[in-house]
Amino acid sequence: MIPRLLFLLAGLLTLFPADCATLWAGCSPAALAIAVDAGHGPKIPGATSASGVAEYRFNDRLAGKVVDALQAAGFPKAFRIDPTGLDLPPAGRAMRANAAKAGLLISIHHDSAQPQFFTSRNENGKARPYCDLFAGYSIFYSGRNQHPDDSLALARLIGRQMRREGLPFTSHHAADIPGERRPLVDDQVGVYRYDGLAVLHAAAMPAVLVEAGVIVNRAEETALAGEERQTQTARAIARAVVNWCAGMRP
Repeated sequence: MIPRLLFLLAGLLTLFPADCATLWAGCSPAALAIAVDAGHGPKIPGATSASGVAEYRFNDRLAGKVVDALQAAGFPKAFRIDPTGLDLPPAGRAMRANAAKAGLLISIHHDSAQPQFFTSRNENGKARPYCDLFAGYSIFYSGRNQHPDDSLALARLIGRQMRREGLPFTSHHAADIPGERRPLVDDQVGVYRYDGLAVLHAAAMPAVLVEAGVIVNRAEETALAGEERQTQTARAIARAVVNWCAGMRP
């Protein structure tokens, strides 16, 4: 019986990197590799902002600030999954994090809305759609991730820090309409469950996706493009990871 147990334990250690194995006992910041994903890419750039800017430009800029904030907070192994913009598919991003033996994955995105909520304005002879109905961040985790409880704990900690920064969250993803209907599992700090996100459920480590704000909202786009909002968001994420790594739970 004992040899069989040893064999099973060896198999588990193969599945889960050594870095991951320390997380739930309070991880070592110096040893924790954190994979930061800038969602989408130059060729498939995601949503288009109210002023016509591709989402990837927002994601790319904020992901860099998140890495910097994590490193400044004592996580020197924080890194960008795709620093050159290869337009990797969502599962491919998770696979890169897995191959790097990351202990956490944080995917950075910026938000939009369903088509029926858009209005259009004329700008230099061109129709420019926008939606000012929704504003704020939202955070997603997947129940299909191998570590859903730890993913949810991190999502809640990020939401708590975002709220402490004075940032609102949006509840429009919980609306009972096609394309939404995401369970809002924490209506105090803006955390949703979305099992279909491949970048989260294909990850071998705890993972969250952060929608930093709604870029199709004209006023919020301006804020999201600014240094202050980016710094607030990156700081909130870094502080949440510090607390998560120390074993604190919301």
